Amino acid sequence: MDLKHVLTIAGSDSGGGAGIQADLKTMAAHRVFGMSVIVAVTAQNTQMVSAVHDLPPAIVRAQIDAVFSDIRVDAVKIGMLSSQGIIQAVAECLRHWRPVFTVLDPVMISKSGCALLQPDAVAALRKELLPLADLLTPNIPEAEELTGEKIQDRSGMRKAAEALLKAGAKAVLIKGGHCSDHADDLLFDGWQEFWLKGERIPGRNTHGTGCTLSSAIAANIANGCDLATACAQAKEYVRRAMAAGLDVGQGCGPLHHFVDWY
Repeated sequence: MDLKHVLTIAGSDSGGGAGIQADLKTMAAHRVFGMSVIVAVTAQNTQMVSAVHDLPPAIVRAQIDAVFSDIRVDAVKIGMLSSQGIIQAVAECLRHWRPVFTVLDPVMISKSGCALLQPDAVAALRKELLPLADLLTPNIPEAEELTGEKIQDRSGMRKAAEALLKAGAKAVLIKGGHCSDHADDLLFDGWQEFWLKGERIPGRNTHGTGCTLSSAIAANIANGCDLATACAQAKEYVRRAMAAGLDVGQGCGPLHHFVDWY
């Protein structure tokens, strides 16, 4: 069996709904072998993030080198990178190992409103990681932070995507869940524009949606999908996992990553 291998580089979520934990569950659900590089440990649940502890950049480098030096990596997903030092360490390793495909989810703020990216790290993310991203997957607030422009409609999403491509990303998927009149996502690579239709799903199961989406895209790419198909199938997977209404915790509940299994 030619099992594909996908690496996630992100923070740990003690509540199990987002971060490394959501990534590995998503990868398992997509029948790929998941590997992980932990860059930070967070104390969080469905209601809040109460503490964040960054790992030393040298340990982050060592984890990445350990994986790449021994195991074939068919795709990489990058999530929460909270400090400038960690961003630079990850970028240096990616430039050295040159992975086949990299999805960058620029995690900046948790669902509970906790800042997960330090202010001085935003510029480093723009400079160091955007040029290494085969796909960038910001939500609207993240796209606004990265471009410095307010996004109010589909036209604004398109302009932001163009700006992020100019900043170095090879393709951009701007998630429209924060829009007031639609929940459609825009996938743009500078040549083709795809609008992925979305729907509002009632309920509280929104914790880890961005982590899950980007991991599902990485897994789909590793499994041989083209970019548009990988994004569309990942979006549909997230919809099903949200709609399942998993009853965990008292706040923003997690997705049911194994909804297709039980």
